[in-house]
Amino acid sequence: MKYKTLLKHNIQFITHQTNAYNHYQSALMALEGGVTWIQLRMKDCSMEFVKQQAQLVQNACKKHNALFFIDDYVELAADLQADGVHLGQKDMPIAQARQIVGNQLYIGGTANTFEQIKQLHKDGVDYVGLGPFAYTETKKNLSPILGVEGVKEIINQCRANNIHLPIHIIGGIKKEDAPSILQAGANAVAVSSAILNSENPIQEAADFVSSLNH
Repeated sequence: MKYKTLLKHNIQFITHQTNAYNHYQSALMALEGGVTWIQLRMKDCSMEFVKQQAQLVQNACKKHNALFFIDDYVELAADLQADGVHLGQKDMPIAQARQIVGNQLYIGGTANTFEQIKQLHKDGVDYVGLGPFAYTETKKNLSPILGVEGVKEIINQCRANNIHLPIHIIGGIKKEDAPSILQAGANAVAVSSAILNSENPIQEAADFVSSLNH
């Protein structure tokens, strides 16, 4: 079971540029708060800037013994020997990405429905980012919102169809939502704005970690 390592991590932080912090700074605060999985997500940025931020974030992840994933940029993830790459529904097809990264890197895929998870499973992803859980300003063109009941229903469908991929819930998650999401059968939550928009992002990250491990 290749994705066994992923099951040890119940929170993933997705980087986001704000007026106050760049991607590297946002990742560093999450790491200092105890998050052990960072996904560098840099849409609409120059490759030079992406590469520069990626190297900084990767080094920080190594120091904190955390997983380092890159969103979308498959070749860069392979070149840097990241731990994995995450692909949205409109990004590179999973099969094409697998040809580039081989079995050395994990590949995650985004889904909003059970049918999409079924396809991702068939395509050979190592985990699924399912959402959005709630409304979020981080992502444009939101799919239908799931909530706890939607999450539970889709995960039950997965298990009934013998799909046991790790499932991470994403989109507008607050720390008070996190325990009920795990109780619904999810393996992890993925967060961004809830940490970055707080008054003390390091403390907020630590509170998220604590809420998931009690």
